[in-house]
Amino acid sequence: MDAFTTLTGIAAPLPLINVDTDMIIPKQFLKTIQRSGLGKNLFDEMRFDADGNEITDFVLNRPAYRDAEILVAGDNFGCGSSREHAPWALLDFGIRCVIAPSFADIFFNNCFKNGILPIALPQDEVDLLMADAQNGANARLTVDLESQTITRPDGSTISFEVDAFKKHCLLNGLDDIGLTMEKAAAIDSFEKSAAVQRPWV
Repeated sequence: MDAFTTLTGIAAPLPLINVDTDMIIPKQFLKTIQRSGLGKNLFDEMRFDADGNEITDFVLNRPAYRDAEILVAGDNFGCGSSREHAPWALLDFGIRCVIAPSFADIFFNNCFKNGILPIALPQDEVDLLMADAQNGANARLTVDLESQTITRPDGSTISFEVDAFKKHCLLNGLDDIGLTMEKAAAIDSFEKSAAVQRPWV
Protein backbone atom coordinates (compact mmCIF):
# COMPACT_ATOMS: atom_id res chain seq x y z
CA MET A 1 0.00 0.00 0.00
CA ASP A 2 1.31 3.45 -0.88
CA ALA A 3 2.00 5.70 2.08
CA PHE A 4 -0.04 8.87 2.52
CA THR A 5 1.96 11.82 3.81
CA THR A 6 1.14 15.09 2.03
CA LEU A 7 -1.20 15.42 -0.93
CA THR A 8 -1.65 18.53 -3.05
CA GLY A 9 -4.30 18.04 -5.67
CA ILE A 10 -7.46 19.20 -7.37
CA ALA A 11 -10.60 18.86 -5.27
CA ALA A 12 -13.81 17.80 -6.99
CA PRO A 13 -17.14 18.90 -5.48
CA LEU A 14 -19.84 16.23 -5.05
CA PRO A 15 -22.52 17.96 -2.96
CA LEU A 16 -24.74 14.90 -2.56
CA ILE A 17 -25.79 13.27 0.70
CA ASN A 18 -26.08 9.51 1.22
CA VAL A 19 -23.76 8.53 -1.62
CA ASP A 20 -23.87 4.77 -1.19
CA THR A 21 -21.38 2.14 -2.30
CA ASP A 22 -23.61 1.04 -5.19
CA MET A 23 -23.39 4.58 -6.56
CA ILE A 24 -19.61 4.54 -6.09
CA ILE A 25 -19.19 1.17 -7.84
CA PRO A 26 -22.38 -0.55 -9.10
CA LYS A 27 -22.97 -4.20 -8.27
CA GLN A 28 -22.30 -5.51 -11.80
CA PHE A 29 -18.62 -4.62 -11.38
CA LEU A 30 -18.09 -6.67 -8.22
CA LYS A 31 -17.13 -9.91 -9.98
CA THR A 32 -13.42 -9.18 -9.80
CA ILE A 33 -11.14 -9.56 -6.80
CA GLN A 34 -8.49 -7.40 -8.48
CA ARG A 35 -7.94 -3.97 -6.90
CA SER A 36 -6.95 -2.40 -10.21
CA GLY A 37 -9.12 -1.60 -13.20
CA LEU A 38 -12.20 -0.40 -11.32
CA GLY A 39 -11.51 3.30 -11.74
CA LYS A 40 -13.13 3.35 -15.16
CA ASN A 41 -16.39 2.25 -13.54
CA LEU A 42 -16.32 4.69 -10.62
CA PHE A 43 -19.74 6.37 -10.32
CA ASP A 44 -20.63 4.50 -13.51
CA GLU A 45 -24.35 5.26 -13.52
CA MET A 46 -23.71 8.97 -12.94
CA ARG A 47 -20.77 9.24 -15.35
CA PHE A 48 -22.22 7.36 -18.33
CA ASP A 49 -25.57 7.05 -20.07
CA ALA A 50 -27.15 3.74 -21.14
CA ASP A 51 -25.08 3.72 -24.34
CA GLY A 52 -21.80 4.21 -22.50
CA ASN A 53 -21.41 7.87 -23.46
CA GLU A 54 -20.08 10.31 -20.90
CA ILE A 55 -22.63 12.50 -19.14
CA THR A 56 -20.86 15.80 -19.66
CA ASP A 57 -22.20 17.64 -16.63
CA PHE A 58 -21.10 15.02 -14.09
CA VAL A 59 -18.25 16.54 -12.10
CA LEU A 60 -15.56 13.93 -12.84
CA ASN A 61 -16.28 14.16 -16.57
CA ARG A 62 -15.58 17.90 -16.64
CA PRO A 63 -12.09 18.76 -17.93
CA ALA A 64 -11.14 20.63 -14.75
CA TYR A 65 -11.79 17.59 -12.54
CA ARG A 66 -10.63 14.62 -14.60
CA ASP A 67 -7.40 14.50 -12.59
CA ALA A 68 -9.00 15.18 -9.19
CA GLU A 69 -7.27 13.49 -6.26
CA ILE A 70 -9.56 14.85 -3.54
CA LEU A 71 -13.34 14.52 -3.32
CA VAL A 72 -15.44 16.91 -1.22
CA ALA A 73 -18.79 15.24 -0.60
CA GLY A 74 -22.00 15.38 1.41
CA ASP A 75 -23.08 13.71 4.62
CA ASN A 76 -23.07 9.92 5.13
CA PHE A 77 -20.67 9.15 2.30
CA GLY A 78 -20.09 5.45 1.59
CA CYS A 79 -23.31 4.15 3.14
CA GLY A 80 -25.01 0.99 1.88
CA SER A 81 -23.34 -2.39 1.44
CA SER A 82 -19.86 -3.05 2.79
CA ARG A 83 -18.12 -3.73 -0.55
CA GLU A 84 -14.39 -3.04 -0.42
CA HIS A 85 -14.57 -2.44 -4.17
CA ALA A 86 -15.76 1.11 -3.38
CA PRO A 87 -12.41 2.37 -2.06
CA TRP A 88 -10.65 0.25 -4.69
CA ALA A 89 -12.54 2.13 -7.43
CA LEU A 90 -11.84 5.53 -5.89
CA LEU A 91 -8.15 4.77 -5.53
CA ASP A 92 -7.84 3.33 -9.03
CA PHE A 93 -9.42 6.51 -10.43
CA GLY A 94 -6.87 8.57 -8.51
CA ILE A 95 -8.82 9.74 -5.45
CA ARG A 96 -6.57 9.61 -2.34
CA CYS A 97 -8.69 11.71 0.03
CA VAL A 98 -12.42 12.11 0.64
CA ILE A 99 -13.74 14.96 2.80
CA ALA A 100 -17.30 14.86 4.12
CA PRO A 101 -19.32 15.66 7.25
CA SER A 102 -19.67 11.93 8.03
CA PHE A 103 -18.99 8.48 6.62
CA ALA A 104 -20.48 5.02 6.93
CA ASP A 105 -18.31 3.12 9.41
CA ILE A 106 -17.33 0.15 7.21
CA PHE A 107 -16.47 2.34 4.23
CA PHE A 108 -14.50 4.68 6.51
CA ASN A 109 -12.35 1.83 7.84
CA ASN A 110 -11.92 0.27 4.39
CA CYS A 111 -10.48 3.56 3.13
CA PHE A 112 -7.64 3.47 5.64
CA LYS A 113 -6.89 -0.16 4.74
CA ASN A 114 -6.53 0.82 1.08
CA GLY A 115 -4.46 4.00 1.28
CA ILE A 116 -7.27 6.56 1.17
CA LEU A 117 -7.61 9.25 3.84
CA PRO A 118 -11.25 9.95 4.78
CA ILE A 119 -11.63 13.22 6.68
CA ALA A 120 -14.78 14.03 8.65
CA LEU A 121 -15.32 17.73 9.30
CA PRO A 122 -18.15 19.91 10.60
CA GLN A 123 -20.63 20.92 7.91
CA ASP A 124 -19.57 24.57 7.90
CA GLU A 125 -15.96 23.61 7.16
CA VAL A 126 -17.02 21.17 4.45
CA ASP A 127 -19.07 24.02 2.95
CA LEU A 128 -15.94 26.18 2.75
CA LEU A 129 -14.00 23.41 0.99
CA MET A 130 -16.96 22.67 -1.29
CA ALA A 131 -16.93 26.33 -2.33
CA ASP A 132 -13.19 26.09 -2.98
CA ALA A 133 -13.74 22.98 -5.06
CA GLN A 134 -16.22 24.82 -7.27
CA ASN A 135 -13.27 26.81 -8.65
CA GLY A 136 -12.25 24.00 -10.98
CA ALA A 137 -8.58 23.43 -11.73
CA ASN A 138 -7.75 26.27 -9.34
CA ALA A 139 -9.32 24.26 -6.50
CA ARG A 140 -6.08 22.78 -5.24
CA LEU A 141 -5.99 21.73 -1.62
CA THR A 142 -3.02 20.47 0.36
CA VAL A 143 -3.74 17.72 2.87
CA ASP A 144 -0.94 17.15 5.36
CA LEU A 145 -1.54 14.01 7.40
CA GLU A 146 1.41 14.54 9.75
CA SER A 147 0.20 17.99 10.85
CA GLN A 148 -3.47 17.04 10.33
CA THR A 149 -4.23 20.17 8.33
CA ILE A 150 -5.91 21.08 5.05
CA THR A 151 -4.54 24.19 3.35
CA ARG A 152 -7.08 26.01 1.22
CA PRO A 153 -6.29 27.92 -2.01
CA ASP A 154 -6.25 31.21 -0.05
CA GLY A 155 -3.59 29.84 2.32
CA SER A 156 -5.85 29.41 5.34
CA THR A 157 -5.88 26.05 7.09
CA ILE A 158 -8.46 23.69 8.56
CA SER A 159 -7.44 21.11 11.16
CA PHE A 160 -8.84 17.59 11.26
CA GLU A 161 -8.80 14.68 13.69
CA VAL A 162 -7.58 11.19 12.86
CA ASP A 163 -7.12 8.07 14.96
CA ALA A 164 -3.44 7.72 15.94
CA PHE A 165 -3.18 4.07 14.88
CA LYS A 166 -4.85 4.69 11.51
CA LYS A 167 -2.59 7.70 11.00
CA HIS A 168 0.49 5.55 11.69
CA CYS A 169 -0.66 2.96 9.17
CA LEU A 170 -1.29 5.51 6.41
CA LEU A 171 1.94 7.41 7.01
CA ASN A 172 3.88 4.16 6.72
CA GLY A 173 1.83 2.51 3.97
CA LEU A 174 0.75 -0.38 6.21
CA ASP A 175 -2.31 -2.42 5.33
CA ASP A 176 -3.27 -5.52 7.36
CA ILE A 177 -0.59 -7.61 5.65
CA GLY A 178 2.01 -4.91 6.16
CA LEU A 179 1.17 -4.72 9.86
CA THR A 180 1.67 -8.48 10.14
CA MET A 181 4.98 -8.32 8.28
CA GLU A 182 6.24 -5.72 10.76
CA LYS A 183 6.25 -8.62 13.23
CA ALA A 184 7.99 -11.03 10.84
CA ALA A 185 11.08 -11.44 13.03
CA ALA A 186 8.98 -12.21 16.12
CA ILE A 187 6.83 -14.65 14.14
CA ASP A 188 9.92 -16.45 12.79
CA SER A 189 11.39 -16.65 16.29
CA PHE A 190 8.17 -18.07 17.70
CA GLU A 191 7.89 -20.67 14.92
CA LYS A 192 11.48 -21.85 15.46
CA SER A 193 10.93 -22.09 19.20
CA ALA A 194 7.63 -23.90 18.76
CA ALA A 195 9.21 -26.38 16.35
CA VAL A 196 11.79 -27.29 19.01
CA GLN A 197 9.35 -27.45 21.90
CA ARG A 198 6.54 -29.20 20.01
CA PRO A 199 8.10 -31.08 17.06
CA TRP A 200 4.98 -33.19 16.69
CA VAL A 201 2.84 -30.17 15.69
